[in-house]
Amino acid sequence: MPVFTRQRQQPATTDEPAPADGDKPLEGPPAPDDESGTGGAGGNEKAEGEAEAAKLPTILSWTTTILAAALVIAAFLLPNAWAALRPNRFMRLPAEAIVGAVLLLALPRRPRTIVAALIGAGLGVLTVLNFLDMGFREYLGRGFNLVLDWELLDDAQSYMADSMGGTVATLAAVGAVLLVVVLIAVMALATVRLANLLGRNTALATRGTLIAGTVWIMCSAMGVQLLGVPVASDRAVSALAVQARRVKDTLRDEAAFAKEAKADRFGSTPGAQLVPDLRGKDVIFTFIESYGRSALEDPDISPGVNKTLDTSAEALTKAGFAAKSGWLTSATFGGSSWLGHSTFLSGLWIDNQQRFRTVMSSDRLSLTKMFQKTGAWDTVGIMPGIQKGWPEEKFYGLDKVYNAFELGYKGPKFSWSTMPDQYALEAFQRQVHGKKRDKPLMSEVILTSSHQPWSPIPKMVGWDELGDGSIFNSIQKAGTNPSDVMSDSAKSREEYGKSIEYSVTSLTQWLERYGTDDTVLVFLGDHQPIARVSGNNASRDVPISIVAKDPKVLDKISSWNWTDGIKPDAKTPVWKMDTFRDRFLMAYGSTPAPSKG
Repeated sequence: MPVFTRQRQQPATTDEPAPADGDKPLEGPPAPDDESGTGGAGGNEKAEGEAEAAKLPTILSWTTTILAAALVIAAFLLPNAWAALRPNRFMRLPAEAIVGAVLLLALPRRPRTIVAALIGAGLGVLTVLNFLDMGFREYLGRGFNLVLDWELLDDAQSYMADSMGGTVATLAAVGAVLLVVVLIAVMALATVRLANLLGRNTALATRGTLIAGTVWIMCSAMGVQLLGVPVASDRAVSALAVQARRVKDTLRDEAAFAKEAKADRFGSTPGAQLVPDLRGKDVIFTFIESYGRSALEDPDISPGVNKTLDTSAEALTKAGFAAKSGWLTSATFGGSSWLGHSTFLSGLWIDNQQRFRTVMSSDRLSLTKMFQKTGAWDTVGIMPGIQKGWPEEKFYGLDKVYNAFELGYKGPKFSWSTMPDQYALEAFQRQVHGKKRDKPLMSEVILTSSHQPWSPIPKMVGWDELGDGSIFNSIQKAGTNPSDVMSDSAKSREEYGKSIEYSVTSLTQWLERYGTDDTVLVFLGDHQPIARVSGNNASRDVPISIVAKDPKVLDKISSWNWTDGIKPDAKTPVWKMDTFRDRFLMAYGSTPAPSKG
């Protein structure tokens, strides 16, 4: 029988169209299996391929749905701390998902789609806030504040530009914005997809939601746990409640703190009655960036730092200096150094940007401004980290501020730090401290070489070889790469310790070299390093030391029970940083005369 005739009789066995009338049929013997009507092995394979192809859209659809469900559930359960990112946190039953399913099942199709998209977008925003919390806890030891912390993101970009380069910082900022937009959009699409699934299977979805709600209530009532965490979760609601409470507390704190800032124990004290026991002394307040308690007590960091402190203390003793040291609890952690500086000098607890702005615009007398008020001191600031206008100098009462561009430095930057501490101190000596003057000097000096990312770190050179700082070119080029240190916690801890050793050595050698019988040095840390270095449970304590040759200076603080030397003992009293100003003023003979709050 001709092949043409057989094909016309069995059109269902092939996808190819039958030849039109007049087409020449293909000649040749039929395949043996054709006689039996089985269609042949080739036909079976083709049919199986068609079946598999038909299944593929279904597989892709279910895979997408499962991924959407996993994404939404993960968003409901996402914690706000890196340490809590463990698998057991995502093996829980979120109450918010159950309530959301009930709401969506009760709505008609179009409102259901709109509400689902809004829920998804909200989940995307909540996810972003949780990740911001993680970052702020890692670097600043606290959660993200919706009211106050947006401007710190700009500071973070500037820090990255100084540490990693402007191109990297720009790309990171653009990437972060795109990631947020994509996350919110994908979360909305995922929620809409799940809502559509609920709408197509209303009866089954209702039974499943009812069962899930019953299980959640039972687990909650019985305190059922899985792998150490409760099965019943309300994580998303708790996260929203935390954010709402922060906003509420922030708004409430603003008015209360403004009133507190006006009540100054020494606000009306005449200049002649401020620090009379330090008349004739050159007083230097020096902050060492990130110089925290962990540097002295963490077993992975402290050996090198303590050795440096012991060596420095011995050299200072030979030079005729003595010291006493204690601990202060900083108002900040991991960063925002200006909060630590302002807390120490204002006598107010300034732990957020709102409080900082309030006190900077107030008439509160900072410790440094009190020296200016006496008229008995010239007041200057050495600020190598300042690279733009700095209106805060008015609050601090500084007659002259030397910023990064006014210290004559021609060498390379060391990541964020504009110049090595040794150079900054030598420039201070050359341009300010070493000059003859009619009045003693009160100085505020900020040392920046121990600022994160602690890479590359300067090395000590001969003091007479410093010149304009060009000698540091080869040292900077031979240093470590910031990206290598930032990505490695162990390396960060190691380099952090080295940076503190460098800063302490620079300062104590400067004092040994240039200090006089009338020099009084107060040096301290502004805050602990980030949690990746100091640990998740580290205190906020920083060391503080007062160093002088005149024994009367230290006799005035003998009642403080501080440790002799520049290394405080573990049992030395710990004070809040905002209490130091008034204690210092009282110790050196100041007379309280409160201003009205």
